[in-house]
Amino acid sequence: MSTKLIYGLGTVAFGIKDNGFNALLMIYYNQVVGLSAGWVGAAIMIAMIADAVLDPIVGQWSDSLRSKWGRRHPFMYASVLPVGILYFALWMPPTGVSDITLFAYLLVITSGTRIAIGVYEIPSTALLAEFTQDYHERTVLVAYRFFFGVVGGILMGIVVFSMIFADDPVSPGGLLDASGYHRYAAIAAPLMATAIFLSTLGTHGRIFSLAKLPPPQHEGVLKTARNMFSTLFDRTNAPILIGSIFGSMAGGLNAGLMIYLQTYFWELSSDQVATLTSAGLLGVVLAFVLVLPLSKSFGKKWTTLALYSLTLLAIVLPVALRLFGLFPENGSPALVPLLFVFMAIVVMSVIAASILIASMVADVTDQILLKTGRQSEGLIFSATTFVNKTISGTGVLVSGLILTLVGFPEEAKPGQVDQSIVTNLAIVFSLATLFFTTTALIITSFYPVSEEDHQLAVEELARKRAPEPIFKQEVS
Repeated sequence: MSTKLIYGLGTVAFGIKDNGFNALLMIYYNQVVGLSAGWVGAAIMIAMIADAVLDPIVGQWSDSLRSKWGRRHPFMYASVLPVGILYFALWMPPTGVSDITLFAYLLVITSGTRIAIGVYEIPSTALLAEFTQDYHERTVLVAYRFFFGVVGGILMGIVVFSMIFADDPVSPGGLLDASGYHRYAAIAAPLMATAIFLSTLGTHGRIFSLAKLPPPQHEGVLKTARNMFSTLFDRTNAPILIGSIFGSMAGGLNAGLMIYLQTYFWELSSDQVATLTSAGLLGVVLAFVLVLPLSKSFGKKWTTLALYSLTLLAIVLPVALRLFGLFPENGSPALVPLLFVFMAIVVMSVIAASILIASMVADVTDQILLKTGRQSEGLIFSATTFVNKTISGTGVLVSGLILTLVGFPEEAKPGQVDQSIVTNLAIVFSLATLFFTTTALIITSFYPVSEEDHQLAVEELARKRAPEPIFKQEVS
């Protein structure tokens, strides 16, 4: 239990970062700092790609590292100070400079922040496959990571919208006032660095209980690249990897545009946004409670597919009902409670599905090890992260392009944007979410590893690792 708790604690940093990037970064640099949505989206996308390109390198490096602190912990310790410093700097852009300078600043600091977190994230996630080989215990361990990460992000979101920002977006201290973002940075950055340090230190004692591995074979660059490619696109891993491309695109669109829908389509106040954000607490608790029983009853793959479908329904249905005049009007007492229910369902489904996906990836590492003899936990987990970051970054970029396409104005005040523009934004968002999520569902359905397949692989690996028996010849 102590390992589960301290291992999960580090993901508080991810939760805070995701909340800031998803809910605040676009609207801060676009509506407060004054950089166009297209420029902001491009900077975020490029930063995600730069970070994602380095993830497989970090994963492969940590797979091959041999040190007195193991394979993963040296990277985890190295990330602590850069994460805190860079995330703080992200919310302190220079004033009175050109758009080119602002774009460059956003690009460099965002890239540095994401890379620094990745140096912790990839090795830390790879520990999952090393801590346990049990099919269901892996799901429990991932659940703790997601629980801390999501709760950390949600609690920070509640603090942001209920305590840091004033209720009126355009008032002093409101969502469109830069001073609130400065206060946010002073709170969030130290919390992220502290969570990473405590988790790394707390799992340090586990280093000596992990399997002792021989030094890796030194291979040429081309052979290493071929091995990496064949590992990542093995038939056991490819459905997750490719399905994540489309799922991440949907996630990026949702991250970039949800705050716009809440502010301009639903016309919610900061307190109401905080209320919806708190629905995530209910959602993550439901995910934490339900994911293991559902997985045991229906298997990881089919539970994941059902959860993806539920996510799609809960995101698109409220918008569709409003467009057809079947949802409460803005300002209605029933609006926020209904949105709260749908938000809780979305968070529950997304978190539970993500837990199972990570657990499925851990199971893939055993299949790959059995086939190739290579320890590739860092590489395989980093590949999924690579796809998620790169494609979700593209989704954020596309969200900026959608804002430009529908003619969404800068420095827009809620209730004063042309209704046709807001409606077009909601329609495009819903159709794009429907397409990308459905495609992810179809591709992920080809994942082949069942619980029985996993158990057979674990037993075969145990036989291969067992020492050769020593026979003594009796002498008469």
